[in-house]
Amino acid sequence: MIHQAYRLFSLSGLILTLAAAALIALSADISASTDISAGTDYKLGAGDKIKVIVFGHDTLSGEFEITGSGIISLPLIKSIQASGVTARQLEDIITDKLKPDYLKNPKVSVSLLNYRPFYILGEVKNPGSYPYSADMTVIKAITRAGGYTYRAKKNRASITRTDAQGTSNIDAREHTPVLPGDVINIPERLF
Repeated sequence: MIHQAYRLFSLSGLILTLAAAALIALSADISASTDISAGTDYKLGAGDKIKVIVFGHDTLSGEFEITGSGIISLPLIKSIQASGVTARQLEDIITDKLKPDYLKNPKVSVSLLNYRPFYILGEVKNPGSYPYSADMTVIKAITRAGGYTYRAKKNRASITRTDAQGTSNIDAREHTPVLPGDVINIPERLF
């Protein structure tokens, strides 16, 4: 009886350890997906939400969403093209616009608050728009959309991706990476 209790205690300790490890990995994934530093090469696009801080000037700072035309509107300097540049490049653009007419030596920080969503269409149970998270793949997107319908062609997908070079169509499989703004289409099988 004591031996069985010891085994049960050991098994429950193992389960708790695995659950804690999964929680730590999940929290790291969540923080990685919502906090991109200005030094990364992620290109901003329509629908991304950013935070602009002009140090020492709270009235010039704030949270902004990049419009469908790729623009953000800031106090004093009005409209800036933010789509297609990195957060670091946007810092430099804002700094250049603020000096020397408005501020002598501006210090600007730009950080990404939320990625733009991705879209999934076709033979999934809940097609639509979904928030992007780090390490997104086609199969993870399908899971978010409620899984395949019974008519889905499960070994095929296509991704429509728009970037600075234009729009491209990608033949995708379940483990193909998905980027913010991608449109995933799950086709219908013939039989």
